[in-house]
Amino acid sequence: MSIPTLLDHVVIAGPDLGALIDWFAERTGVVAAPGGAHPTGTANALVALTVDGARGPQYIELIGPNPDRAEPELPATFGISSLAAPAVQAYAVHPADIEATVAAARAGGYDPGDVSDLSRRTPDGTLLEWRLTRGEDRRIDVPFLIDWGTTPQPGLSDIPAIELVSLVRTEPDPAPLREVLGAFGLGDGLAEVVAGDAPGFRLTLRTAAGEIVEL
Repeated sequence: MSIPTLLDHVVIAGPDLGALIDWFAERTGVVAAPGGAHPTGTANALVALTVDGARGPQYIELIGPNPDRAEPELPATFGISSLAAPAVQAYAVHPADIEATVAAARAGGYDPGDVSDLSRRTPDGTLLEWRLTRGEDRRIDVPFLIDWGTTPQPGLSDIPAIELVSLVRTEPDPAPLREVLGAFGLGDGLAEVVAGDAPGFRLTLRTAAGEIVEL
């Protein structure tokens, strides 16, 4: 089992949020709960993750274009505008000190980006606020950092859940990405990078019926 010890959430993106929710439900039997809309023109739905029988604080974020967005163009967030089908696109980790982790990464040769404020409202109108990094050139093979502050972490909310078995990153040549991740100084807090035919994330889940699903 390979699970980043500092995992906050896994991002699965698609060009149509409703179709993405259906795609996930067909494969896992879990219908994601509505999350809310972002100022970036995106909206999401959420599924909590359990690890070793314990719920959260990790979750899956299904993210796609907000059906009610003002602009007709697909948002570029997480590469949504270039996707033809759902894909595991990124993941976030929650270090104990986000500012110190940014400083450590920069000293190690990788700039995670400045820490920015973001927010969204849940369907019931509750405002959620958090801080995160954007990263060099918005790279999605490198995790972004997140700090929820006083906002409850969404993985602990009353939403459907599924068991997390593993999350790894595959790369034809793992060495360069391993070097970048090493700059954070977070050890096993980040996803393991393994050799694979093509670059991408491999997310493995276990359904309530015990079936293993790889996304």
